Amino acid sequence: MADKIIITNESALKAKYQATGLSAIKTAVQALITADQQRGLKTQYIPIDNVSAMAKVNGKPVTDPTDAKQNKAAVDAVFKKLAPDYLMILGAPDVIPHQDLRNPMYSPGSDDDKLAPGDIPYACEAAYSNNPEDFIGPTRVVGRLPDLTGAKDPKYLLCLLATAASYTQRKSADYAKYLGITAAVWKGSTALSLDNTFGSNADLQIVPPKTDKWPKALISRRSHFINCHGADHDFHFYGQKGNQYPESLDASLLQGQISEGTVIAAECCYGSQLYDPARTNAQPGICCTYLSEKAYGYFGSTTIAYGPATGNGSADLICQFFLNKVLAGASLGRAALQARQEFAQSSPQISPTDLKTMAQFNLLGDPSITPIAIPSSHVAPPSGGAKAMGTAAGDGHMAERANRRRDLMERGMWLAASRPVVRTKVRTKPKAAMLKQLTAMAEEAKMIAPKMFSFSVRPPSAAARNMLSKAMIAKAPVSDAFHVVIGKVHLKEAPVPVIKALVANVSAGKIISVQELYGKR
Repeated sequence: MADKIIITNESALKAKYQATGLSAIKTAVQALITADQQRGLKTQYIPIDNVSAMAKVNGKPVTDPTDAKQNKAAVDAVFKKLAPDYLMILGAPDVIPHQDLRNPMYSPGSDDDKLAPGDIPYACEAAYSNNPEDFIGPTRVVGRLPDLTGAKDPKYLLCLLATAASYTQRKSADYAKYLGITAAVWKGSTALSLDNTFGSNADLQIVPPKTDKWPKALISRRSHFINCHGADHDFHFYGQKGNQYPESLDASLLQGQISEGTVIAAECCYGSQLYDPARTNAQPGICCTYLSEKAYGYFGSTTIAYGPATGNGSADLICQFFLNKVLAGASLGRAALQARQEFAQSSPQISPTDLKTMAQFNLLGDPSITPIAIPSSHVAPPSGGAKAMGTAAGDGHMAERANRRRDLMERGMWLAASRPVVRTKVRTKPKAAMLKQLTAMAEEAKMIAPKMFSFSVRPPSAAARNMLSKAMIAKAPVSDAFHVVIGKVHLKEAPVPVIKALVANVSAGKIISVQELYGKR
């Protein structure tokens, strides 16, 4: 059994980098495997387009690198045969694609993303589907070490592989200080996030008045939490106050500024979009630039993300959960898995915005990297047993890690069975009485050209329902529908229209709560 699997598509890499480039990449992969071995991890490399390699895991080779279904089946075969503690996807989406999940919030003119592409299906037991509700119970530790989309030179990927091979664990004190950046309109929400993650928001940086010219003393800190605007195919993040949208982060200014080992959680729209740098005069996006500067892990969104102006929800929560787990000593991959599971458990039922959040947030980086060294309670048995039992810098002692993986698998499978979740395959129009209430809400919010749509809710499994008493079910009824109002609004502090979504939670035909969220674009 392998502790860690590295998968890629060699035919896709060869098409990008020719035979010499592929050879250099395989040499760098072997160096990572050797480094992992020295850390106590048994790592195996599997090209999922290779017939013999896939036969060994009872799977079919990928014949079309762009086919999401083939890639999902190949990853499932690897997990079922080898049960790795970590799976690292090697390459950008033009090597191993994101899965093509439907965006439940799609609304032309507001949320223009037809899909919410992401890697969460690779982390789930469920078979291929483009319904995001099929992937609410992740069980696997998965991360992606990307190359540059459309690249012809493997230099970037070789750099990332070298960083993964030579990574160093540090003390928790090295991650205690943070760079926290927020758009001014979301300062209350971000302050709460920093309190929940670091115990203080004293170092919150607000844009404006601040801009992207960050002093070395701040940007060199190893924990970064960013809650700003992002844009499609753009290497900037933006703050906001009134009609000002100053740049809060510029990828072209990050060179030489980032400390090795930095870990980033970014709520921004398109913050982890792996676009072709040819579209931006050869400047890679912020996520790719962080990694090239030897950041260890980046957690962000491929498309439009959501969050409240005050309080916490959606992108705020999943980013907090990720960083909290890293700071507690988890590997990057385990932190991502636990963040997804904790997010799925954070509300009584999974709404359309919750589904999009789970679908679109991905981990970029080697999932086995454990930035912070936390002592294990396990000690080596006598008579040379340490070698037999195995200890690893990646996520702790082998036996300890194996027990955690089993627990996380069981938890994920229970989430898949027990969580009420919206059905996205069929989207309907609200009935007349509900439409009247939603229209009134839209008018009160002064929404521009609002669109309204509804989803039914898939209830928990019978086994999950049977565990609750009738009294508990009556006291806390499960939602049977969600209604969404989405459009744009002119806020007092934002003359430029911003995306606003009202998500109404309904039980027995009555609205029991309404969540007010804003797009971070």
